[in-house]
Amino acid sequence: MMIASQSSPVFDLAIIGGGINGTGIAAEASQRGLKVFLCEQNDLASSTSSASSKLVHGGLRYLEQYEFRLVREALSEREVLLRKAPHLVWPLEFILPHSRQLRPAWMIRAGLFLYDYLSPRSIIPGSKTVNLQHNGITREAFKKGFSYYDCAVDDSRLVISNALAAQAHQAIIKTRTQCLKAEAKADGWQLLLQNQRNAEQYCVRARGLVNATGPWAESFFLSQLAPLAAPRSVRLVKGSHIIVPRLYAEKHAYILQNFDKRIIFVIPYLESFSLIGTTDIPYEGDPAAVHISESEIDYLLKCVNYYFRKPLNKADIVSHYSGVRPLCDDESNNPSAVTRDYTLVLEEIKQQPLLSIFGGKITTYRRLAEAALTKLQPYFSALKPALDAAFPLPGGEFKREEWPQLLAQLSQQIPEFIPKHIERLARSYGQNCFKVFAGVKHRDDLGQYFGAGLYQKEVEYLLRYEWAESAEDILWRRSKLGYFLTKEEQDTLTGFLHTS
Repeated sequence: MMIASQSSPVFDLAIIGGGINGTGIAAEASQRGLKVFLCEQNDLASSTSSASSKLVHGGLRYLEQYEFRLVREALSEREVLLRKAPHLVWPLEFILPHSRQLRPAWMIRAGLFLYDYLSPRSIIPGSKTVNLQHNGITREAFKKGFSYYDCAVDDSRLVISNALAAQAHQAIIKTRTQCLKAEAKADGWQLLLQNQRNAEQYCVRARGLVNATGPWAESFFLSQLAPLAAPRSVRLVKGSHIIVPRLYAEKHAYILQNFDKRIIFVIPYLESFSLIGTTDIPYEGDPAAVHISESEIDYLLKCVNYYFRKPLNKADIVSHYSGVRPLCDDESNNPSAVTRDYTLVLEEIKQQPLLSIFGGKITTYRRLAEAALTKLQPYFSALKPALDAAFPLPGGEFKREEWPQLLAQLSQQIPEFIPKHIERLARSYGQNCFKVFAGVKHRDDLGQYFGAGLYQKEVEYLLRYEWAESAEDILWRRSKLGYFLTKEEQDTLTGFLHTS
């Protein structure tokens, strides 16, 4: 039996899971006046939320599955996020080459017309037909295509920005903290937590509990909430991506139709690379142990080589990553057809509210958070009204047209940085760059240099303010500089972290 002392911290809402849904709900709840606690068993965005296609998009292909409400909501959120996080979310043009063997041109035109119609566009341009002849990228067989816009996003930094927004409203965010047991009592929920660094265990109490564990949403009932039964089943679908040297200089992305009716994205990534994905493979097993298969690599390469002139092979692959999408099981036989919509299930356990999140996608995380608070509102009479939808995330307190001024100000603050490093910092932190480099007047103020524009000053900021603890946290989720630092430079950073 779990025993909590009367001195155990008491919160309005405890959230288990530090992905985009958990941090989004934490930000929404704390901004509306609730006392929030969030714990994540690993690092923020360490699972599904950092293994996406790095897109904020309406989901063009979901129109074929008649997911009109989801597409409309996602397209609306696309505009909101462009204003809410102008440093993290950017318009991106997509070119769709037309293949006569696949969808007919009239069907694509109709789909893009509907996509434009469903979107409340003020920043994003509409779709159009484009001539692909002599572009030097696609094979000569593809003479015509279509252009439309969606958005690119830094997925893991979007998660961290929401955690920062929650913390700014007094939420407590605990990483490397596993919930071992959650038990409903007469006066609320009691949680037994374990610090993963030192195995120390302690308890917190909360009036309401949110299960935002993503791929673990169903298993959370079987372990931490036992003997409760999960109200929904989770369908785990693996999505894998490969990263290759940049395939073309132009800034647009490609969306490629495949013969299995799926689509593959080819996206400019980090200036030097092209990101190719994703797959949709049923997955069973530990979500933390997911890994790309040879058949997935072959699948992605085959699709790209069907459309592009320059052939790709496995030797071209610089890196790859895989993630598990926790989809709400709608009993579809085709993994690609399983709904990407979310389901929120509110239950009362001994009269204590338990909200479980099944499914969802990065683009609609904020609407999911709003819906979560709407369901929980009857239990919290003092809940304040929601902030404006486009209320900026930390770092996003500027208008998109002010981007050049932000870069110029940052160049003046740290003149030693070359333009591409200035751009990387601004896209990562936005206005928070001036917090990162507060007090810097000379190069010596930046501290030790680790490579690729990463200095001790930035590392210390990440350790102090953004829950980073390891080189992996810094290089692969918060900065993406793992692609650019040599092994020796990465080892130097690891050594610094061990001694700091």
